[in-house]
Amino acid sequence: MSAQHITLLTFGFFDKNLLKEVAEAVALGFRCEVVCKEARIDLGEYFNAGRRQYNGDRLLSVVGTLHLPDSMKTIGLFSVDLYIPILTYIFGQAHLGGEAGVASMFRLGNELYGLAPELLLQNERFIKEVIHELGHTFGLLHCYDVSCVMRSSAYVEDIDQKEKYFCANCYAALGFIGAVAK
Repeated sequence: MSAQHITLLTFGFFDKNLLKEVAEAVALGFRCEVVCKEARIDLGEYFNAGRRQYNGDRLLSVVGTLHLPDSMKTIGLFSVDLYIPILTYIFGQAHLGGEAGVASMFRLGNELYGLAPELLLQNERFIKEVIHELGHTFGLLHCYDVSCVMRSSAYVEDIDQKEKYFCANCYAALGFIGAVAK
């Protein structure tokens, strides 16, 4: 295994087909190998009963401690409702220019918003969120291009408007050959 890979750490059950889709999109987006591994922690330690959510800051810190030196970046994949103290909820987060990020499926399904489930749409949103958070680990800030994967997303509709990959400016800012621009 080369050091030029990204690690996807799953916390809880994830459909194998979804993980395959995420890994393939990340591999294409960052032109590197992607390794999927299972991880186990007691999520109860990160649960805020008053908010009925899980502390994203603390989970990000845990994922950071699980980052292996043979991996370029590590992102933790969750299916629980995440928050950080200054926001009602988050889809994910990452250390800017760091080694770790987190992304959650929880708020990406239509059924949470009173709509009929659309599994393909939910999976597409998750892929975009994972690539977005990995972009932050590579030093990318939020982008003003409405279709760039690095555009900030406060709502799922924002995620839907984005492409899966980077605009030309973000692609250039990555500073390495391989990432896919839209």
